[in-house]
Amino acid sequence: MASGIFALLDDIAALMDDVVVMSKIATKKTAGILGDDLAVNAEKASGFVSSREIPVLWAITKGSFLNKLIILPLAFVLSYFVPWLITVVLILGAVYLAYEAAEKIYEYVVPHPKAISVIEGTNLTPEELVVQEKAKIKAAIVTDFILSVEIVIIALGTVLEKTITTQIIVVSIIAFLATVGVYGVVAAIVRMDDLGLVMTKRKSKASQSIGKLLIQTLPLIIKGLAFVGTVALVLVSGGIFVHNIEFVHHALEGLPAIVGEFLAGAVGGILVFLVVKGFALVWRKVKK
Repeated sequence: MASGIFALLDDIAALMDDVVVMSKIATKKTAGILGDDLAVNAEKASGFVSSREIPVLWAITKGSFLNKLIILPLAFVLSYFVPWLITVVLILGAVYLAYEAAEKIYEYVVPHPKAISVIEGTNLTPEELVVQEKAKIKAAIVTDFILSVEIVIIALGTVLEKTITTQIIVVSIIAFLATVGVYGVVAAIVRMDDLGLVMTKRKSKASQSIGKLLIQTLPLIIKGLAFVGTVALVLVSGGIFVHNIEFVHHALEGLPAIVGEFLAGAVGGILVFLVVKGFALVWRKVKK
């Protein structure tokens, strides 16, 4: 009896060791997507009346948890019954990531008018403000769903050869950290200007200087996150191409890993972007 208990404890310890090691690997693999997730959500959670920023962010966070509850069981079912499909979904996700990165670079290089989405300071009625707020929350949750699929699939791709128990524990940990970590940091970012405003009203010149710095730094942080997120998208998508598409791996194996992954992601993104834009152009001509 005692030997059986000790054997069970030994198995549990071995499982936990495996979970810790694989969680670290999966976290590194998904770091790029988390950076993009952070940048996107920091942008989407800003632009509200100060008193509504945290309630809006909480609504988006709850939607993110619901997204994970939908995605995780589906991912585990696919992993258990048709594991080869995970690789297919992983590559398709990389195609989307590469396209998204190329589109962001295109929008930066070729500036074009953007719709103003800032709610604060408008002359809308309370009912119209509520409608706009709900629309922004819905859009943020939809974006989170897409990024959550990518995070879960990439994390799952790192543990496909492990037992289903290890897969469930590791990927669930990553999914939980993705939501708590990302939205925790976003909450801190979107409140930076409010903290800065409070500090500027204090008598201390040091506090006033720090407050002004926080207010001035906020837009720079959001822009910086957007830049880092775009580079991360290229590297993550390129890494997936290199490790899962044989001819891409052989074509770039002589280069340093980060260079090869960046090239694969950049070239893949440009090709997909050109195909999508070309199809859209043809479609517009056909409609006319």
